[in-house]
Amino acid sequence: MKNVIIACCFLCALVLSSCNTIEGIGKDTESVGESIQKTANDAK
Repeated sequence: MKNVIIACCFLCALVLSSCNTIEGIGKDTESVGESIQKTANDAK
């Protein structure tokens, strides 16, 4: 579980560091949320 959280943090940092606009931030945030949700579902 700890590894999943660490991976999500690195993914968030990577995605957020590539944002250039407000619209991009929204899309990136949505993709991060979907990734976290998928990881949580896979861990069940």
